[in-house]
Order: sequence, then C-alpha cells, then structure tokens
Amino acid sequence: MPEPRILFVCVKNGGKSQMAAGLMRQAAGDAVTVDSAGTRAGDGLNALSVESLAEVGVDISAERPKQLTDDLVRAADLVVVLGREAQVEPVDGTPVEVWETDEPSRRGIEGVERMRLVRDDIAVRVRGLAERFSS
Repeated sequence: MPEPRILFVCVKNGGKSQMAAGLMRQAAGDAVTVDSAGTRAGDGLNALSVESLAEVGVDISAERPKQLTDDLVRAADLVVVLGREAQVEPVDGTPVEVWETDEPSRRGIEGVERMRLVRDDIAVRVRGLAERFSS
C-alpha cells in the first residue's frame, strides 16, 4: 500500500505551510508523502521561516511556493490548512483539517522570535499527525 499523502496549505505557501511540510518530512521520513501549496502562492519563501527551520535541522531553502490546485487536493489523503485565512474546499471527499496556529505578532512578538514560536507550535501538531499516520 502506498504511503499516505499529506498536503499542507496556507495563503502564500512561503511560510507556515512550507514549515509544516519540512517538519513533517523530518518527523515522518519516508512513511508519508508530503507536499505544500498556497491559495494565492507568493513569489518566495519567508526568510525567517527558512532560518528558524534551519535551527532545528530542516532545510527548505530549495523549495518554491506552489499554487494550490484541485489536482493537488484530489491526490492528498489529508489536507491540513494552517490558519483561517486560507480557504480550501474538499475535492472528491478529501478530508480537510484546519489548524489554528499561534500568531505571536498579536502579542507584539516579531522577527525571528515570532517565527520560532510559530515553528514550535506547528512542530507539536506535526508530531501528533505523524503519530496518527504511523500507527
């Protein structure tokens, strides 16, 4: 049986969804196929996202934002939307989960400190998801 396919989605696919995909690859290895996309894909990755992941041994520097398509949703066994800003409609019954991620900027926390908190919040959720798919 092929490994499960998880698609992480945010708006620009330059930060949170890329972080989740990188962290899932680290947590699950080859046990899960991972992809990410954006509902309005941007032009590049968030440099602080890249930096904060490098601190924990995850390199996403070669990734590029990708536009969400129905085919990507259809190919996934699970779509995980990070935050409420991105809206994803299920395609052919593909389940969609929405993760309300921490947003430290609402508390006045910015820069790399903000991104580390976002990374750590996503990492906890990703580890739980990896456990769900490995059992």
